[in-house]
Amino acid sequence: MKWIRQYVSTERGNFEIFISGKGLPVCVTHNYSEFNETGDSFAETFTDNHKVILVNLREAGNSAKAIEPYQMSLIEAVLDLEEIRKVLGYEKWIFAGHSTGGMIGILYGIHFSNSLNSLILVGTSAREYTLSSEDCIYNPDHPKNKRMLELLSFLKAETVSESDKELLTKERTKLSLYNPGNYDEYFSPHIKKNISSKRLDFFNRELSIYDVTRQLEKITTNTLIICGRYDVQCPIQFSVEMSQLIPNNNFIIFEYSNHYPFLEERDKFKDRISIIPQIN
Repeated sequence: MKWIRQYVSTERGNFEIFISGKGLPVCVTHNYSEFNETGDSFAETFTDNHKVILVNLREAGNSAKAIEPYQMSLIEAVLDLEEIRKVLGYEKWIFAGHSTGGMIGILYGIHFSNSLNSLILVGTSAREYTLSSEDCIYNPDHPKNKRMLELLSFLKAETVSESDKELLTKERTKLSLYNPGNYDEYFSPHIKKNISSKRLDFFNRELSIYDVTRQLEKITTNTLIICGRYDVQCPIQFSVEMSQLIPNNNFIIFEYSNHYPFLEERDKFKDRISIIPQIN
């Protein structure tokens, strides 16, 4: 699938976006991924019925650089997205976020629910999830923690070749699949994206103080929460917590998924995202 690159000039800086599909607009981003014309597996699940705007945040791809470190924070990402929405001329759009993209979505809903037709949160958390849960692969007590951290370190290194990065990415992703043997079935070899090391480093510091659970009641837009039963990155307990605190939500557990329900149970995922109301 071909994604069309565009640049959006806002008062907060210039941002690189990629567009595919037709229909009501859906904004998708991730806190430290760098996207390109090959797209993104999560974003592609929405292109059948929507126009998807895939955003490279500050310090990702060819988007604006951060003058100050705080500009790479989660809330700054939300403020940047709001400016992009306005410049593109959308009164409202849907925001869909997976993993750390979902964390941005939570803050988006807390502060700008009036800008959202609806909110889709997949495999994410409203608070720090690594040290507080031994079920998380980023927790030091998780049996696969050491290897996951090694892989992340390798992927951030500028000396690693592109071919080696592909192999390391594949191994890293397999750690978060219910059926690792199905990797090649799930992931298209044509989609290639990178990690913004600067954003990842900042996120790792910000995560230690991240907790917006007391503000979840401020999310007034229609919200769909999805999580794989066996998610090792953002364990299911954090989605359960969100479902108990966000006023107007629908919570769906994917029984045969880990961190990628939109790929591991693709047909069910596409069916379930259709229940989100398009207009409030």
